[in-house]
Amino acid sequence: MKKTLLLPALFMLLAPAFAQASCESVIEEIKQKIINNGVPADNFSLVAVPNDEAEQAQGQIVGHCQNETYKIIYTRH
Repeated sequence: MKKTLLLPALFMLLAPAFAQASCESVIEEIKQKIINNGVPADNFSLVAVPNDEAEQAQGQIVGHCQNETYKIIYTRH
């Protein structure tokens, strides 16, 4: 009985870490595509922001992650 309760509880504790990692992997994918198009890595930044903050963020929305609750913002330096 304890094992059946322990596994779901452990999953619920670790779920935010997995979700954040998925944002990081999406950002890394987008970063590689931009670099492959000839833009040096130090000339831009990518950041994930919550949907409600995305419209106020400086830059262009280039993707989404974490079940579309975060937008990925591209800013050129």
